[in-house]
Amino acid sequence: MVRCPKKTPRELLILALRWSVAAAALAATSMEAADFRASRDRMVREQIESRGVSDARVLAAMRKVPRHEFVPEQWADAAYEDHPLPIGHGQTISQPYVVALMTELLHLSPGAKILEVGTGSGYQAAILAEIAEEVYSVEIIEALAKESADRLQRLGYKNIHVKRGDGYLGWPEQAPFEAIIVTAGAEHVPPPLIEQLKRGGRMVIPVGEPHGEQSLLLVEKDIDGTVSTRNVAPVLFVPLTREPAK
Repeated sequence: MVRCPKKTPRELLILALRWSVAAAALAATSMEAADFRASRDRMVREQIESRGVSDARVLAAMRKVPRHEFVPEQWADAAYEDHPLPIGHGQTISQPYVVALMTELLHLSPGAKILEVGTGSGYQAAILAEIAEEVYSVEIIEALAKESADRLQRLGYKNIHVKRGDGYLGWPEQAPFEAIIVTAGAEHVPPPLIEQLKRGGRMVIPVGEPHGEQSLLLVEKDIDGTVSTRNVAPVLFVPLTREPAK
């Protein structure tokens, strides 16, 4: 029989202190998680449902995805408030209501393949990935593309594919897409995105002057290839950035 050596009073005290610190940290983490869950529930109830978003899948995704994980640490306490937040590199994470509205407008099916232009912090991609099968997201800022890809991997999203590139050109190798979402303000609807939208598909995109008046447009491509556009709401997004002309 193996006998374990007896602990000295000092060693027992050190162990007790370590257990106490670990238990306190675990309790604090549990309380923080509960606080964020409550904040998400309140966000959905007061900011999103109250404004008319009713798709149950969208509401469930907004309740589930931890928005505080997609903003800089100093903004975590404001993650569930009713406004955009800076994420660095001159970019922002959109207002929760706008994220929910744009997602609902896509009429996503569980098997849909989606193109997102403007990954940002990855929050909109995570919301889409909770509903659709595959999300292909293009981000022109290399640092953001890497940060968001690492973050989404850490959070367990295996159906989101991020690449650094010019979102105006889409992701032709993966086209066609059942839905396309653009999270930056364009001066017009990019023709490459129209081409990559599947017949019967939908695109939501803010269009207008950079840093000026913009309209959130719903673009639909009929089965016969006819394209129609509807103005949904006034919005304000950071400008869609292009690669320099060669």
